[in-house]
Amino acid sequence: MHESRAGTTSGRIVETEAYVVGDAACHAFRGPTPRNRSLFLERGHAYVYLNYGVWYLFNVSSESHGVGAGVLIRALEPLEGIALMQVRRGTDRVRDLARGPGRLTVAMDIDRRHDGLDLCADGPLWLGRISRPAAQIAASVRIGITRDADRMLRFYERGSPFVSGPVRLGRAGA
Repeated sequence: MHESRAGTTSGRIVETEAYVVGDAACHAFRGPTPRNRSLFLERGHAYVYLNYGVWYLFNVSSESHGVGAGVLIRALEPLEGIALMQVRRGTDRVRDLARGPGRLTVAMDIDRRHDGLDLCADGPLWLGRISRPAAQIAASVRIGITRDADRMLRFYERGSPFVSGPVRLGRAGA
């Protein structure tokens, strides 16, 4: 959930990718830097970075303080503030508002201002719990990486139209 001056937007997480301790694809693999310092915070903090100079990507730190690892939030099912997300994304297609990590940050207006925020505390950006249970969760290889690329660390809600990625990796009911 993101509460901003423009309004509230929220979505249900339907796809993630894990970047675990010792994972060569994880930004924390070579240790802490000014860019990745948020990955080394206590679990539940935002790690937001600019990818390829184009898209911000939103991750959640996942280990104890000082241990670098995180979970990339790849896709959301939009729930609140859909009209605001449509304006931000420049599309009326609800399915495409937050289907993919770059689209998600544009729709939710997440950028470097949010890096390091405690997502479990009061603040403008936070993680909540939804009462609707998830459908069956499936796993696949992660998308768009070359190091440790064969690891089954992408998790998604099977059958969700809001999941990103190629059909062969499990989009839309595969």
